[in-house]
Amino acid sequence: MNQVDTATGSRRTVLVLDDDSAVRDSLKFSLEIEGFEVRIYASPMDLLNDTALLAASCLIVDYHMPTMNGLELVKRLRNRRCSMPAILVTSHPDSGVRERAAAAGVVLVEKPFRGALLMDCIRAALDPGNNG
Repeated sequence: MNQVDTATGSRRTVLVLDDDSAVRDSLKFSLEIEGFEVRIYASPMDLLNDTALLAASCLIVDYHMPTMNGLELVKRLRNRRCSMPAILVTSHPDSGVRERAAAAGVVLVEKPFRGALLMDCIRAALDPGNNG
């Protein structure tokens, strides 16, 4: 199934930021099977230094990273007027993380991923008007 942006005719690009290479590679593989173009990043600075950010459709970002957390990264992106939908992934989020994610308009998905939940969240983020 090819994930094409109907407005531009190009494949939708999902950015994956996780400091765990196994998670990055697994998500890249899964998303490519679903028809997305995928770019992976090992650190927040790698992503922030990418000049092609504005062409992306969606961001999947880990919460726990060595230099800054995922919500801090989303805030920096939005300060740069990069407002792509973001999905925060983490294990065992506390209520503070949940509240900050909700306040920032960021969807939170817990690891380990169950079933098609992450893919459903990506599709919902890309097509907010589509209810099913």
